[in-house]
Amino acid sequence: MSHATEGGVFAVVESWHGAVGRTPLEAARRLGLRTAFVTADAGRYTANDADRAAFAGCVDEVIEADTRSGEAVADALAAHQRAGRLRGVFTTNDYSVPTTAEAARLLGLPGLAPEAAHRARHKLRTREACDRAGVPGPAWGWARSEAEALAAGERVGYPCVVKPMTDAGSIGVRLCRSPAQLAEYYRAIASVPTDYRGGPRTPGALVEEYVVGFEVSVETVTSVGERTVLGVTDKALGPHPHFVEIGQSFPSLLPEPVRDRCAAHALAALDALGHDFGAAHVEVKLTADGPRLVEVNARMPGARITRLIQESTGVHLQRELVKLHTGRQPDLAVRHRRGAASRCLTATDGGTVRAVRGEELARRVPGLVALDVYVRPGDAVRRARDNVDVCGSLVAVGDTAGEAVRRADAALGQLSVDVEADVEADVEAHVVADVQAHVEADLRAHVEAAP
Repeated sequence: MSHATEGGVFAVVESWHGAVGRTPLEAARRLGLRTAFVTADAGRYTANDADRAAFAGCVDEVIEADTRSGEAVADALAAHQRAGRLRGVFTTNDYSVPTTAEAARLLGLPGLAPEAAHRARHKLRTREACDRAGVPGPAWGWARSEAEALAAGERVGYPCVVKPMTDAGSIGVRLCRSPAQLAEYYRAIASVPTDYRGGPRTPGALVEEYVVGFEVSVETVTSVGERTVLGVTDKALGPHPHFVEIGQSFPSLLPEPVRDRCAAHALAALDALGHDFGAAHVEVKLTADGPRLVEVNARMPGARITRLIQESTGVHLQRELVKLHTGRQPDLAVRHRRGAASRCLTATDGGTVRAVRGEELARRVPGLVALDVYVRPGDAVRRARDNVDVCGSLVAVGDTAGEAVRRADAALGQLSVDVEADVEADVEAHVVADVQAHVEADLRAHVEAAP
């Protein structure tokens, strides 16, 4: 990894797996920066020959550090800082948002206020801050025992949602239709002391009202005290009891007044958290009673949303965020307007992949601009329970978002994951097995979107 550049060093702390996680590194390279990748375990990103080659193609230097500590990250980058080479520090990864913010402050670099980063990263703190600010969300309760969970379920009503407070990508999130299900899922969450990346969890779980409606996300960038709303993304979710994100489209098909209400709701939530710098991806549900906050993610949007934004508007968000985090003004001007949509490929059975079929047919669909398969023959898969279980994704464009959606759906319809079923592998293992498997093996080395 000896590629030399002239513009200084840009450090990325952990990332999502796959091509999306590499895009800020690639963007930094194109801007003339040398890339340093700070990680606790580089093996997460180099599981096979293809990953190793892709990783080497965008990373100039690997720096090992405890990425759960902002001070440790700052110490690992101190030599570059003392030499005057360090230009910025950045992450795409939810778990590293607070430590990256802390490191940026310690190093005197542009970054989000650490206090805001911690509030956004922790679902309980988000709920508390937004309640204080009067930002509508679901009724909720923090349960530290099974009895408290059942009491919260009675208070918010059934069905309800139970979730860990410091995970991402819908890991461990379940819809509970009865007290028995709530008790079971609560025990599963509470019995696992660590999150997906091995960090300590806050004891207990959140129990939330299930608000009925459709979900969108609001994509923003904050720079020099001003927020730019890039747009509203329509989101498609898989069947309950899970909350797997199976596709998006941009811009939203909703009427402009409704989009404006969603954006206003998202901005109010960012204000409540003290979000003062960088990208944010705010999830909102549209209900009969108006917008309700789902959660705030203080980082660039995941899955294929950055690609949708670029295809739809011409804004290369990753590149502009590299500029922002190195002290330059981002260019967020819209260059054109069209529609873009993504869809995710998932397995219908658990077991071992024999083949992914239909790629050639999918590529014949007009407007298809990207198709990526994350699994190979011999890989173990299961029916999707969270965003980590996605087996592939695609992006299509059209003159309108509606046309892009039809094209994306047509392309997805050509694809299937041929699996040799394993009944035991597909038995519902609930949250304990989900999280333990994530922590021990990091599961999908090819997943681009574990937002």
